[in-house]
Amino acid sequence: MFWLSHHHPDEYNRTYVLAGVRVCARCLGTYPVLAAVFLGLFALKAPLRWEWDVPVVLALTLPALVDWAVGRFRPASGSNAVRTLTGILLGVGLGRSLYVHVQRPLPAVLLAQALLVTGVAVPVILATYWRPRPE
Repeated sequence: MFWLSHHHPDEYNRTYVLAGVRVCARCLGTYPVLAAVFLGLFALKAPLRWEWDVPVVLALTLPALVDWAVGRFRPASGSNAVRTLTGILLGVGLGRSLYVHVQRPLPAVLLAQALLVTGVAVPVILATYWRPRPE
């Protein structure tokens, strides 16, 4: 079930086993929280523009990116508790930017978040792409 755990066997330390199924530790924090924040903001009829949207959403996104990047360079580092916590923070940030985006496409908060993710992910992926994987 790849959608629940997008990790290869050598990365199973980055997953939890729930009911016999491997689930990505960070995704377990991200997606339920994203859904709860997204739906909660609709239920509260939250404003579409908050003065602090961009810096807060970027601050919520950054820990997951840093933890992910460190994990790409040092695969044995980190813990699932930290991955889940950074996933929760990421879920809050993504929930907010998605909430604004579905009502006003491509808001500044979403574009800033996309630039941050791309600016970190692309260099890390390129730097680690040719690294040999353990068998």
